[in-house]
Amino acid sequence: MSDHQTIPLRNKLAVGGSLLGAFMAVLNTQVVNTSLPDIQGGIGTGLDDGGWISTAYLIGEVVVIPLSGWLSEVFSLRRYLIANTIIFLAFSVACGLATNFPEMVVLRAAQGFAGGVLIPLSLTCVIILLPERARPMGFSMFALTATMAPAIGPTIGGTITDLYGWRYIFFLNLIPGAVMLPALFAGLEPSPMRLHKIRQGDWWGVVTVAVGLACLQVVLEEGNKDDWFGSPLILRLSIISAVSLATFIYIELHHKTPLVNLRLFKERNFSFSSVANVMLGFVLYAAVYLIPIYLSQSHGYSARQAGEVMAWIGLPQLIIIPFMPWFMKRFDLRWLLAFGFTLFSVSCFMNLSLGPDDSGSQMLIPNLIRAVGQAFVFPPISAIATAGIARKDTGSASSLFNMMRNLGGAVGIAVVQTFVTNREKFHSAILTPQVSLLAPATQARLGALQHYFETRGMADPAAARLQAIQALGHIIKTQSYYFAYGDAFGLLGFGMVAATAATLCLRKAVPSVSAVQEPSH
Repeated sequence: MSDHQTIPLRNKLAVGGSLLGAFMAVLNTQVVNTSLPDIQGGIGTGLDDGGWISTAYLIGEVVVIPLSGWLSEVFSLRRYLIANTIIFLAFSVACGLATNFPEMVVLRAAQGFAGGVLIPLSLTCVIILLPERARPMGFSMFALTATMAPAIGPTIGGTITDLYGWRYIFFLNLIPGAVMLPALFAGLEPSPMRLHKIRQGDWWGVVTVAVGLACLQVVLEEGNKDDWFGSPLILRLSIISAVSLATFIYIELHHKTPLVNLRLFKERNFSFSSVANVMLGFVLYAAVYLIPIYLSQSHGYSARQAGEVMAWIGLPQLIIIPFMPWFMKRFDLRWLLAFGFTLFSVSCFMNLSLGPDDSGSQMLIPNLIRAVGQAFVFPPISAIATAGIARKDTGSASSLFNMMRNLGGAVGIAVVQTFVTNREKFHSAILTPQVSLLAPATQARLGALQHYFETRGMADPAAARLQAIQALGHIIKTQSYYFAYGDAFGLLGFGMVAATAATLCLRKAVPSVSAVQEPSH
């Protein structure tokens, strides 16, 4: 397919359908979080166990992503993508009908295992089904799936749960699924299965990467709650993960037909864009976690109110991303990427000094700046990473690239959780000694608080005094959390600085003659 030819309708249908699938898969990592309290009540489980409803999906997703390239070669892209779409929709309905906790966890893991396939294969479809001139638009649409879904997921989840109940957030997948399946059936060309690849398969690679990534995901999701290596389970899973992933790397570098081609990291642009992509996942998913929990804890926002604040991150991208192909054809992709990362870091640094007056409305400008930055990051980074990749390595490149972002996100959330906890303790330790009960200012504040409690029905002066001291302690803790959340945004800002540094190491992306060849029609 030469660049001057019209893109066949079936290719447009296939790419559009696959991108819709990636959007559904990413959305389902976020849409459930808002509704977790309702789901926990509906299936009769507690707060601690409820986290596994999200963790199970993420485990299934992160395990299957590196397998997707190989399995799509074995069963053909058409069969594998359509089959997993059907499986994803079936398990979405099953999750909506779940009646108890163990059932929900198993169904969510299966849903994630099918949904994880839809993310890398959508990028694969963009690369192999679109000519070079049309790929910037394809990368831009892929960017929308990766950035819009996390931004609007909490809003969609909260709204649907409030209006119809939590079960309908799972049934919602049937609507885009009804569009996606016909598009894939009509758009993807049939091709023969290569079942002989099963016999030649890198099965030890499959086992080691599945065990390693599953254990790592559990460690990252549950580590902060269980005091990290103070928990025997977390310690054992960490060791298993480290050994499994080290073994996986050794196997992939020595196997004749590896599951994924790790030698792609010898390509300078793929390697440095992957580093930038890890940092992007780290900051993107950590920010999606951090902003709602900050608004909830420090300002009493409901999940739905916090979701409405997050929605502002998505809206500007709908306006900007359609214009990204124009920018990508006229400017060096590296400078677009560096510009996006710089805006992203500026938006994080704007939240350094948080306080009682910094709620959702005050976060609007940083969120809008961040939205513009994200729009300038995702299309160029995908284009740079995949430029010059040979057709036979398309599956590996797409799987590795998406896996790196997801792992960066899992690490980012885990790091931010622990970072906020530790920084709150640090700031409390600094502030508490400065608030001496003998200081005149402290005495005046305690007197005012004591009077406040006495005028509201607390007749015993000693009890009112004790309540005033406890209230003062709460004020110190609240202020410490403001400082801790500000520090966390600073950490994310430096993460984007690191991504910008990786961008400066990239070479100008020029597709080679041996790059991905479009299929003939």
